[in-house]
Amino acid sequence: MTADEAKKRIDQLTEELNHHNYLYYVKSEPSISDFDFDMLLEELIRLEAQYPEWMHADSPSQRVGGDITKDFPVVRHQYPMMSLSNSYSREEIVEFENRIKKLIDGEIEYVCELKYDGVAISVAYENGKFLRAVTRGDGEQGEDISPNVKTIRSIPLRLHKGDYPAHFEIRGEIYFPRANFEKLNKEREEAGEPLFANPRNTASGTLKLQDSAIVAKRGLDCFLYGMAGENLPFKTHFESIQSAGNWGFKVPKVEDQFIRVCKSISEIMEFIDWWDEKRKSLWFDIDGIVIKVNDYRQQQELGFTAKSPRWAIAYKFKAEQVSTTLESISYQVGRTGAITPVANLTPVLLAGTMVKRASLHNADQMEKWDLHHHDTVFVEKGGEIIPKIVGVDLAKRTSHAHRFIFPDKCPECGSMLQRKEGEAQHFCPNESACPPQIKGKMIHFTSRKAMDIEGLGEETIEQLYGAGLIRDIGDIYELKKERLLPLERMAEKSVNNLLAGIEQSKSVPFERVLFALGIRFVGETVAKKLARHFLSISKLSAARLEELTAVEEIGEKIAQSVREWFDEPVNLHLVDRLKQAGLQLEVDPESVKPKGNKLKGMSIVVSGVFQSFSRDGIKEVIEINGGKASGSVSKKTSFLLAGEEAGPSKLEKAKELGVKIITEEEFKQLLA
Repeated sequence: MTADEAKKRIDQLTEELNHHNYLYYVKSEPSISDFDFDMLLEELIRLEAQYPEWMHADSPSQRVGGDITKDFPVVRHQYPMMSLSNSYSREEIVEFENRIKKLIDGEIEYVCELKYDGVAISVAYENGKFLRAVTRGDGEQGEDISPNVKTIRSIPLRLHKGDYPAHFEIRGEIYFPRANFEKLNKEREEAGEPLFANPRNTASGTLKLQDSAIVAKRGLDCFLYGMAGENLPFKTHFESIQSAGNWGFKVPKVEDQFIRVCKSISEIMEFIDWWDEKRKSLWFDIDGIVIKVNDYRQQQELGFTAKSPRWAIAYKFKAEQVSTTLESISYQVGRTGAITPVANLTPVLLAGTMVKRASLHNADQMEKWDLHHHDTVFVEKGGEIIPKIVGVDLAKRTSHAHRFIFPDKCPECGSMLQRKEGEAQHFCPNESACPPQIKGKMIHFTSRKAMDIEGLGEETIEQLYGAGLIRDIGDIYELKKERLLPLERMAEKSVNNLLAGIEQSKSVPFERVLFALGIRFVGETVAKKLARHFLSISKLSAARLEELTAVEEIGEKIAQSVREWFDEPVNLHLVDRLKQAGLQLEVDPESVKPKGNKLKGMSIVVSGVFQSFSRDGIKEVIEINGGKASGSVSKKTSFLLAGEEAGPSKLEKAKELGVKIITEEEFKQLLA
């Protein structure tokens, strides 16, 4: 793959995965399997590691997830709810254990647990009493669904007496027991109502019901398996789970074989093999095994990637497979103009889910399977959602079947499609007049990490676009109450809230406005660097290529993209309209100056656990005092800041290179 091919693929994967995150977390209408999503995400992470200058700040690799629905109050997690890295082979588990051994000296214990197929939840307790229950959401914030969670009898409202902290959170999985799910479907069948597809999706939908009395009748259940809080009185994860059981929580028990401490890879594999065979005998669904480093100190030393903890991994059981008929192929147009073919299938039941569609990704994927009308295709999935096509039964193909041909025109606007040499995706070039592209740009502009305009989500943008009220981003700030009120679902309160959200967005800082504009390759991080360097959109728009590339971490590709965007008259006109609307298009110079210079010019490596700082907190202290937090020791390192249980390899490297090693106390004295 060439460098140009890589950048295009990164763009494509970022858009596609963000879309799937939205479908999964917001719409509860997932369109690809867990396995497919994970494979695409792994490909993106690999490419971003090779070409970090092209990584988008809103990349699915940095984040964990997608947007929050507004049916329940939105609450920010005190401790982020990160997802786990997934593996689908025994070799990946061996690689995981080898990585841990390289990073941690001494004996390492692992805890193996079931991977419950339910809905992640975090329940907070204050002085032994239930405080609130919050969904995972996007990992940073979720929905407070306390009234519904209180109906789940296995979640205590008051704890037994014990040595629990005054405030802590416990995480777990809410699930629908098979017997209760089957009972519910039987009742719906007798009432002539449509049946629910599977326990996991039904549990998710149940928890979002407004009437908690209905939730109570459905009989949801929950296993709790992880603690979060300050100064927890435990040395290991296993110890915390045993204590939580004593406090009144329903936790996985050793006697049920739901949890086991393992000291070797062979013991881990034995646990996996046991449950791969026995899982169908359970009264609830699981889709794999979770492996965690047991010792909390070792967990802290291993730390986290942007998406997941380094000290844990999930092993997914082998996917199931069925055959069905390919009825047709439709073509979707994304925000960047990328065309994605989607296979429409004769509905088929696969592991509790009625599968109707599968993404074919691009023309090459269609060509790979040489797809014909009414082919019998094999479909597979690694979770409970829509799978991929993994083969064609050629013996069942009829002699008169016609081959599917990828279109040469955009299905939305009729423009001739383009495909540059070496690229996998076809694109519609009609950026300014193709409806899905226009609406996609507005959806990005109003999203939470951009302008965060409450009340102006995808559905509302679709409605306003259909009514002819908005045709580009600038139109958002010209919406009037009298033109909104006649629209369906636009009562006075809704309109007032929408207009208030638009007005409030005018205070969003310049760096987020720049990100919201959707300039190619300008994600959150790049937007922040450009905004803080040039301080205003006027100076940025006038910057030459060499001035752009002089900014830290801004490569030629990003600079070229920025320059091309501002060279377009239509974009300069948009900037003028946003200025007139009152958006923040410059930065206060005082706000970007370091608060101190005691570490000015220093490159500092941090390792270990600290008493007065979190790992992220100590890096922030370094940066606001003019220093730079580096990840690895080199000759250019000013000093290694070593906490308790600092990494042996970093200590050894520092000694080898003659790099000074200081303690936390010495660091505090340096700042004093």
